[in-house]
Order: sequence, then C-alpha cells, then structure tokens
Amino acid sequence: MYSGIKGKVAIVTGAGTGIGYAIVALLLEAGAKVVMNDIDPDVAEKAASALDHSFPGACLAYPGDAGDIAVIDGLISFTLRNFERIDFVIPNAGITLFGDFFNFTPEDFRKVINLNLEGAFFLVQKATRIMKDQGDGGRVVLMSSITGIKSYPSLAAYSMTKAALRMLARSLVLVLGPHRITINAIAPGATLTERTAMEEPDYAGAWGKLLPTGNVGKPEDMAQTCLFLLSGEAAHINGQTLVVDGGWTVVGRYPGDLDQ
Repeated sequence: MYSGIKGKVAIVTGAGTGIGYAIVALLLEAGAKVVMNDIDPDVAEKAASALDHSFPGACLAYPGDAGDIAVIDGLISFTLRNFERIDFVIPNAGITLFGDFFNFTPEDFRKVINLNLEGAFFLVQKATRIMKDQGDGGRVVLMSSITGIKSYPSLAAYSMTKAALRMLARSLVLVLGPHRITINAIAPGATLTERTAMEEPDYAGAWGKLLPTGNVGKPEDMAQTCLFLLSGEAAHINGQTLVVDGGWTVVGRYPGDLDQ
C-alpha cells in the first residue's frame, strides 16, 4: 500500500465506469475520500452507491458534463462542502471521436476540445487554487493517451488533445511546483473497458495480437499507475507522462496490419 493516500480527498471525473471507476475504487481502498463524477446521473449514483457500500461515507457522486464550467464549479463546491478540502484531482473524463480529417465538422471538433482540454484545464485550475490556499501540497494526474504520442488513423482531433495534456503537465510544473503540487499524466494504451468492448466485440483478441505482451490493458493497470503518482513514493516525479501500453508505442502496429 502506498503512503500519503489515507485521509486525502480526491475528485475523479468520468468515473462511473472503466478507468475512472477503477481509480476511485483503489483510492477508497487506500483510505481516501472521493467525489466521483459522470455525465450520466444514473451511472454516477449507481457507481457511488456500490462503492459506498464497502466504504461508507467515503464516496459521493456529482453527476454532470465535466466540460461545463458551471458543473466544474459545482463539483469543487460540493467537494469542499462535504469533505472540506481537495488534495488530488484526476480529470479522467474524455470523449473519443473518430473521423476523416477532410470531413471532420466544427461541431465534433468543439465537442472533443471542450471536454478533453477545456474541462481538464479549468478543473485543474480551480482545484489547485484550493490546494494552494490549503498550503500543504497536492497531486494532479491527467489522462493522456498513446495516441498523443503516436499517430492513429482518423483520430487527429482526439490525438491533438491528448498530446496537449502531456504539455499541460510539463507547463504547470512551473506554476504548481512552488506550492508543492505535482502534476503528471498517464498515457494508457489499448485497454479493455465497457466502451472499447462496445466498439469492438473482440477488442482483447484484436489488440492482444499487436502487443508484445499479448495482452491488452485493464482499467486496474491504469488505476495502479495513478495511485502511484498520487502517493508519497512519487513525490519527486513531476511533469512526466507514464506510458502504460504493454509496449505498443515501441512496436506501433495497428489492427489493420493483421489483414496484410
């Protein structure tokens, strides 16, 4: 068990399922209190209720669009009202929109930018203001992607946002470091979640053949990495992006390669 987690208060967006849910579960197990967000109120409440059963009073839901500034303001206020402080913030919510570059619409572009970048930027801004005023440090973990490192077909807008989050982590060390707030990012590779299973029924099989390990990632793989970056053991890691992809970015093969 990592140190520096017990008793801390965390905000995790996009946490009703998948990687976000796994992060919340590990934080609770480590003794933190968590406000979990999801855009779907039913999903958010169901997830929080399931976790609160094992960790009474430690997990609360705050549903809403994490790209909406009003929702972000409400999320901050709700967390302070219920848990009185903020120590960790993980803007995990994001949207993936595939599309041909020549036909990608302004509406879809704004959807991706709004949630993946604007939502993350302003949640971090508002949460770290609180951490700065508290005066005892904090942790930020952004959720980038391997597509922010290597190009991937039909994901220009999405990939651009994920690369930008890596740069945000690097840029903010200058601003947050003096307040003992570290900021890092995780770049997940192919990960089997509820969403990816819906996109590709044999997701694990298709991607497993492309990875040096032969196995796709699990939400818990990303959650364990996040927990480490939030911990006292990672106190000297700052402005970095940890790639958790089973070696895919080293090899860089694509699903279409299997047909050749």
